[in-house]
Amino acid sequence: MKRLVTEARKEKLSDVLAFVDEEIDSAGCSQSARRQINMAVEEIFLNVSSYAYGEEGGRLEVELSIDKEESLLELTFLDSGVAFDPLNREETDIHLPGRERSLGGLGILMVKKTMDDMKYEYRDAKNVLTIKKHLQ
Repeated sequence: MKRLVTEARKEKLSDVLAFVDEEIDSAGCSQSARRQINMAVEEIFLNVSSYAYGEEGGRLEVELSIDKEESLLELTFLDSGVAFDPLNREETDIHLPGRERSLGGLGILMVKKTMDDMKYEYRDAKNVLTIKKHLQ
């Protein structure tokens, strides 16, 4: 398992994406899976950096492992911000006109739809969000 610890600030997104890309490059990730993984990483990272902490900011840990036999990526995001389970939120009705939809939720919906597995738990005073994606 590889680990990156960074400040949860929007300016650090490129560092997180570079960390993930370096690992999936060496695992032979398809272009389609790469786009979906990068979208998920961006969405999750920006949500944490925007909403988990107040003005004082905080840290985000990203744990990455790849099962080469299964060609399966597992990414875990850990933060000590406000407890928030993105999976326990009512899904946005994408069939409603934009002005009738509630704000937010589209990004997490996209992550749910494109990842092969996604789970959340609150453990040791941390939000722990894990996503899995087959690389082929």
